[in-house]
Amino acid sequence: MTYRVLPYRDNLALFTDLYQLTMAQVYWAEGMADWEGAFHYFYRTAPRGGGYSIACGLELLVDYLSNLSFETEDLNYLSRIPGADGKPIFQPEFLESLAKLEFKCDVDAVPEGTVVFPNEPIVRVKGPLMAAQVVETAILNLCNYASAIATQASRICWAAGDLPVFDFSPRRAPGVDGSLTTTRSAYIGGFQGTSNVWAAQHFGIPAQDVKGTMAHSLIMCFDSELDAFMAYARRLPNNCLFLVDTYGTIGGVRHAIEVGRQLRAGGHELLGIRLDSGDLAKLSLQARRMLDEAGFERAAIFASNDLNEFIIRSLRAQGAAVSLWGVGTNLIVPPLDGVYKLSAVRRPSSDWEPKIKLSDQPAKISIPGLLQVKRFRRANKNVADVIYDETAGVPEGASMISLRDESRQLKLPPGGAVPSDLLVPVMRDGIVLYELPTLGQIRDRCQAELSHLSEGTRRFENPDEYRVGVESSLYGLRHEMILESRAGSEWGYEAS
Repeated sequence: MTYRVLPYRDNLALFTDLYQLTMAQVYWAEGMADWEGAFHYFYRTAPRGGGYSIACGLELLVDYLSNLSFETEDLNYLSRIPGADGKPIFQPEFLESLAKLEFKCDVDAVPEGTVVFPNEPIVRVKGPLMAAQVVETAILNLCNYASAIATQASRICWAAGDLPVFDFSPRRAPGVDGSLTTTRSAYIGGFQGTSNVWAAQHFGIPAQDVKGTMAHSLIMCFDSELDAFMAYARRLPNNCLFLVDTYGTIGGVRHAIEVGRQLRAGGHELLGIRLDSGDLAKLSLQARRMLDEAGFERAAIFASNDLNEFIIRSLRAQGAAVSLWGVGTNLIVPPLDGVYKLSAVRRPSSDWEPKIKLSDQPAKISIPGLLQVKRFRRANKNVADVIYDETAGVPEGASMISLRDESRQLKLPPGGAVPSDLLVPVMRDGIVLYELPTLGQIRDRCQAELSHLSEGTRRFENPDEYRVGVESSLYGLRHEMILESRAGSEWGYEAS
């Protein structure tokens, strides 16, 4: 099956860090090419101090994985990369093996739009070690940024309440492809629409959700603001939402009202005004009063000006008379701190062997095994998530233990809670078997998922920590592996 959603003609095999390929060469040279590995993508800290994240980017990832192949041009380039001695770093025989490399791994993932929490596996890749290794960089890139933007969009929409929020980010997003990801992820996170025409067309965002007003440059090109509004009204009489702060907001509102009366006389209607600077609470109330007194009660007030969830919440608390919000700069947030870690290996004709990564930072110690997440829900609210080894399941009478504090334990299942596994099959032997949902379906899933969270977990400051733990037998295995690996060391340092 060929699946295409990324806006590139060529495959992205070389979209990787060099060390993925140097490690792959070691696997190949050491006779490990037939080994299997199990890797998990997860994150450690929710963005912006929040209590949750939204899984996003799976559709882009499926596109990348199902089209992965090293072409002649790629291999020729790799053959020219030198090592520290100036000689080619890659052996010709290894490059020949890359030419034959096919992505024939099993992939399980959390569906896009699902609420997820720290340390929970979001994507699991299981299969030939070389193939599972070289895709690490792309998985992190395609999922980290997308998930962070979808999460931020959901926070902004929660602050806005029932009022629509629009994506004004293309001028601020990191590059062209970053802009596409931003618009797609923001739409999943709950934004009503976008100014990004290409992204809307590319991802199938409904045409009626593509919105835009005007910039200050148009107004400055005319002798007066009034002349600019009149020219716009002549050419776009059914799309008049005037930017009113080029020279002075209140004067701009007066001019918008004047042109609005002319529009109405011609059988059209003033859509509204946009505020882009100043005291938005005070100005919106004054503008609302002026518009209402002039008979334009239905005219919208659109606010922009570097908005974020905290500013929107504050403006609403002040009673700002804003109908619509436009967010750009502060939609762009740092990517999720997602990582991709090996958790098990299998040699030919052998069983899976769990692996663990240690660290002097406890938060960076990984969880071994073939991991899955079981979510418990009661009365339409999420209760707890348990991370468990899929090969062992969740034994009857088991409990879950918090990685942050082992004294915090919970018997499973919580009373009256209904369980469901979060990771679903996406690819088997490199073949896509998951029916990818439409963008609208993903967006609907996201809203449904958010409705299952408590307000305490969604809170911006000091959110309640949602209960996530490790199944007790897996927790015990992890503890034993840590002690075994650190035998002979003192507090994480080798004994002298």
